[in-house]
Amino acid sequence: MQDLISNNSSRMELSMRLMDVVALELAGAVASQLHFQVPLLDAEPIHAVLLHFCSALAFLLFPQLELYGSWRGRSLPDLFLRLAASWALVLMIGLFFSFMIHHVGHVSRLWLFYWYAIGVAMLMAYRSAVYFVLRYLRTKGLNSKRVVLVGYGTTGQELHRRAHDLDWAGYDVVAVHAAPEDACKITDPTIVRIPDLQKIHEYVVANHIHEIWITLPLMESPKLQQLQYLLRNTLVDIRWAPDILGLQMLSNKMTNFLGFPVVDLNQPISSGLNGIVKDIFDKVFALVALILLIPLFVVLAVLIKQSSPGPIFFKQPRLGLNGKKFNVYKFRTMKVHEEHGTVTQATKNDPRITPIGAFLRRTSLDELPQFINVLLGDMSVVGPRPHALQHNELYKDLLEMYMLRHRVKPGITGWAQIHGHRGETDTVDKMAKRVQFDLHYIQNWSLWMDIRIIVWTAFKGWTGKNAY
Repeated sequence: MQDLISNNSSRMELSMRLMDVVALELAGAVASQLHFQVPLLDAEPIHAVLLHFCSALAFLLFPQLELYGSWRGRSLPDLFLRLAASWALVLMIGLFFSFMIHHVGHVSRLWLFYWYAIGVAMLMAYRSAVYFVLRYLRTKGLNSKRVVLVGYGTTGQELHRRAHDLDWAGYDVVAVHAAPEDACKITDPTIVRIPDLQKIHEYVVANHIHEIWITLPLMESPKLQQLQYLLRNTLVDIRWAPDILGLQMLSNKMTNFLGFPVVDLNQPISSGLNGIVKDIFDKVFALVALILLIPLFVVLAVLIKQSSPGPIFFKQPRLGLNGKKFNVYKFRTMKVHEEHGTVTQATKNDPRITPIGAFLRRTSLDELPQFINVLLGDMSVVGPRPHALQHNELYKDLLEMYMLRHRVKPGITGWAQIHGHRGETDTVDKMAKRVQFDLHYIQNWSLWMDIRIIVWTAFKGWTGKNAY
């Protein structure tokens, strides 16, 4: 019973391929009823030809597009995205075929759209059912894969923990090869300890092991090479998860560089195509905001001029993307004074703050001119707040990850600010907490996350109690 599904995987794949064909044929018939209000055979003949051609093509191409491999341990949305893209590719080939036979002009675009949408829905629906049935069986101990773990450092322990906690993934770590200093960290008495690398292949063959997970660090390359040789005849899946969890950088994304696979350690998620999307969103949002805020800007400008002599706007140099200097704009909230080469943060009941300035600081309205910085390309609507240059010099040596904040554009509001970490940072602990939230934002950025932060800022404001 344990290996019932895995032993019949080829039959299961064939069954799913046939199910896909049935689902696509049925989807085409339903689309015909919706659009033509007649059975497909009574519609223009090219539609029936296209239906059968694309269904047969899906039967042949879907396996090549990895739609029938094991999806345990992987997310359902990833499967759906691959499925939708694969079905779209098949339809495009089908359209090209209809063009080659000079009938593309007779194909109904609306029928094609209905067929695509209904087909995707049907393929996803029955795959979801299969996916969750298999997940349920794995939680009951059926169809699980037996795993040997090589290396028990930070990554090895984390993989073991996840395999144990995510029982629906169906992985059972049964044996571990660990360095002497890590062996004591194995607390499960049922786990077999494999003392020597030379014994791994023998254990795998004798105990029906399905996979080997290698989590040795990069610095142990001689051991990795030895292991590769020792496992050359081991006919099971072997995965290597380099022990890089301790490497606290922005990302560990694998890319191709000059034909070599390389790992980008400090490339933020909001770069490349994502960066273009974020930049367009920033510019549009800032332009609309500035247009809507013109009446408020006029009122605040009058009040600032009346409060004390001096300019309406305050500007100060800050570090932007990759350390490039720029002038940040704010409404002036203090009386004009000399800093004498140092920046003194505002404190509670600071005598330099004007009455209107106190209101602007408390409500964060003093930050609104930074939409001009966004239009100029120096800032984003959302990102880590830019600090005074003197603070950068101070904290870059006190907090080892501090300067990574400057791998993205600074923002008007940010993840740290909506969680209350704004205002005076008079201790290293306060700054460390802010940097921790900033790095979380950079490592987990999404456009939806930006929108959430903006909405939170608009409706709740910045919740910090230490903004003076």
